[in-house]
Amino acid sequence: MRRFDHLGDVEAFATVVEKGSMSAGAIALSTTPSVLSRAITRLETRLGTQLMRRTTRRLSLTEAGRAYLEQTRAAFSLIEDAERAIQGQDGQISGRVRLSVSTTYGHYRLPEKLKRFSAAHPDVHIEVSITNRNVDLVAEGYDLAIRLGPLPDSGLVARKLEDAPLRLVASPEYVRRAGVPLTIADLAQHECLPFIMPSTGRPAPWLFHVDGAETDWTPDGTIEIHDDVLGVVSLAEAGMGICQSYDFIVRERISRGSLIEILAEAGGRSRPFSLVYAPHRRLSAATRTLIDFL
Repeated sequence: MRRFDHLGDVEAFATVVEKGSMSAGAIALSTTPSVLSRAITRLETRLGTQLMRRTTRRLSLTEAGRAYLEQTRAAFSLIEDAERAIQGQDGQISGRVRLSVSTTYGHYRLPEKLKRFSAAHPDVHIEVSITNRNVDLVAEGYDLAIRLGPLPDSGLVARKLEDAPLRLVASPEYVRRAGVPLTIADLAQHECLPFIMPSTGRPAPWLFHVDGAETDWTPDGTIEIHDDVLGVVSLAEAGMGICQSYDFIVRERISRGSLIEILAEAGGRSRPFSLVYAPHRRLSAATRTLIDFL
């Protein structure tokens, strides 16, 4: 009797969970929802326990299902590692990496880096999710994430990519209309464009250096930007007010004259971007190579 003739059923279970529905899992595996449903039923019968609660509207895992899913993902990762090790014996790295990154880094810093990485490693497939939501790396099956700011004690491994300098900017049109603030206190008389942090529901502070000391100042304005921090730059460029953003975002706009820097003497602060991953997951050769490259 073959010991692992049920691995197809295990793959069906893991795929349905990853994709969120029978229909999406069926598309991914080029089969039908009914075939996957029967596969999961066979697996549950073999294990003697229910893995998944299925209704007409949603799927949810049982406690046994969550535990089994974590172990099967680890097992499949080991199989993938073994295949990649054999495939990579000629020195060519191959495989797939899932990466989550914020809109700021995803649009302005990552493209140039991935272009060089892909030229060096053309057989590595990278699935990039550009979102401002902090994904759950383990539960959602991501290998890596690039995150902003000091990281909480989440148990993740973090490798800093850079400290990104910040600049305060406004459009020439806004400055002609409202004038130039000469001090941080003057900002209270101007239309500021605060970004509301999803984690706290409060405006992200603007970071300054004043008289050699670090100063955090909370912006206020009639327009608040939620969800996508790039919105503050777009509105500032349209003459709607003042914003603080990263040098790597506003540098080109300043060069072409659509934005100008304000209170440059109070600049010099930065925020860190870090690459994070789960410490207990076995990293594939492709993932390790991308980590080292970044």
